[in-house]
Amino acid sequence: MKKITWGLFMLVSFGLHAQTFEVGAFLGGTNMIGDVGSMNFISPSGPAVGGIFKWNKSKRYAWRASVIYGEYTADDSKSDLANRQQRGFEISNSLLEVSAGLEVNFVEYNLHKLGPAFTPYLYTGATYFRYDFKYFAGQLQDFGQRDGAFAIPMVVGAKYRLGQRFVLGAEIGARYTFTDNLDGSNPEGSNVEQFRFGNILSDDWYVFSGITLTFAFGEKRCQDCFE
Repeated sequence: MKKITWGLFMLVSFGLHAQTFEVGAFLGGTNMIGDVGSMNFISPSGPAVGGIFKWNKSKRYAWRASVIYGEYTADDSKSDLANRQQRGFEISNSLLEVSAGLEVNFVEYNLHKLGPAFTPYLYTGATYFRYDFKYFAGQLQDFGQRDGAFAIPMVVGAKYRLGQRFVLGAEIGARYTFTDNLDGSNPEGSNVEQFRFGNILSDDWYVFSGITLTFAFGEKRCQDCFE
């Protein structure tokens, strides 16, 4: 019995000092910046929810992967531009993204020591997402088709460790996409090109803003990684 108790004590003690990985959730809002609706950088019009995983390789950076689903509405009536208000277009869409890349801490962030840990951070990498193909031909056309595109994430945030196991974060992440049809303004295809409008030389953006809550776990595999 003593050996079991001692073994459990050692396991818990080791776990408190061995948090290399993080897994958790993202919850927030979504907005799109394009040729329809508001041009505000942060103006969530729908929810965003997803999962996130981090591999903390050192006190300065972590490899990161995430899957996030978001919904948004672009509404000309909420634009500050008179011509958009007069046009009166409105489009709702959803997107599902998979992203992987590098998260860089502004200051040293050590999950292997007792006490609080806080740092702002930046994240970038590569993103692939799927969204509904729609366009305006007098009225909004939706045939249930899904398109895909790549994007570059540009995320700024801050995170704070709660106790020894949980990390609370807040971030704003813009995605520069390689498509101009998140707002239905630039459909591709010979039979729909006549329905293009707006600035067809400028691709769309979408933004996820919200909070993250992750659980830290795992073994510190080298003595110099976090010392």
